[in-house]
Amino acid sequence: MKLVAVDYRADNAAERFVESLRSTGFGVLKQHPLQQSRVESIYRHWQAFFDGEEKHRYRFDPKTQDGYFPPEISEVAKGHSVKDIKEYFHFYPWGRCPDALRDELAAYYQAANELAGELLSWVEAHAPAEVQAGFSQPLSSMIAGSEQTLLRVLHYPPMKGDEEPGAIRAAAHEDINLLTILPAANEPGLQVKGIADEWLDVPCDFGNLIVNIGDMLQEASGGYFPSTSHRVINPEGMDKGKSRISLPLFLHSRPEVVLSTRYTADSYLKERLRELGVI
Repeated sequence: MKLVAVDYRADNAAERFVESLRSTGFGVLKQHPLQQSRVESIYRHWQAFFDGEEKHRYRFDPKTQDGYFPPEISEVAKGHSVKDIKEYFHFYPWGRCPDALRDELAAYYQAANELAGELLSWVEAHAPAEVQAGFSQPLSSMIAGSEQTLLRVLHYPPMKGDEEPGAIRAAAHEDINLLTILPAANEPGLQVKGIADEWLDVPCDFGNLIVNIGDMLQEASGGYFPSTSHRVINPEGMDKGKSRISLPLFLHSRPEVVLSTRYTADSYLKERLRELGVI
């Protein structure tokens, strides 16, 4: 399987993008509207945040799931028993954030959220009629007014050599949400699982924006759109001493939205958070 980038500005971009999602679980966009300079600035500023002690003032609230999640609270991927090697900050416009970092992050959140919403409308428009008929409501209305869409600033610290045996930066997992929007990180390491169960390296090039399907869209589409398994492997050699920052935006519907006969968005999210050990 090959990662083929779709030109966001092309006349047939929506059709080609959705076909990629359908056949592989993810899509790659080039010439997209997210500004490289803004992302690079966020990476610099948040690296300084994670390197400092102020982060502990923003320790996460278990009820609202916003704020700083330290390494000892890091997720255990579903099906695994060892915590990932990472720390992260959950940003919502209504949540906590250091004042000096809020405006820049809020501007990116808005831009990425708007793009994610547009891409979801592409999915809706190019889904077969029988799949559309299975949605409890149009995908575009599922996210209308949602306050659940999450921007996560992820920091994978340098490897120190004392990591728990078997631990990696992010064990193989699927995302919970509808779509995930991910600009390239500042260091490589992201891999996606191909249709033949092989792991493929995702190029660390901001010119390509990685978009993957989450479990909620898989559930809402009756499995037509497959959720993507991915992981972040540990660096080797000289790269062991380098941090890695990434900036995924997880597009979520409103809590009351019915995904299927089994789940609402809220019940599905809470089930997964319990499985991850964060509630």
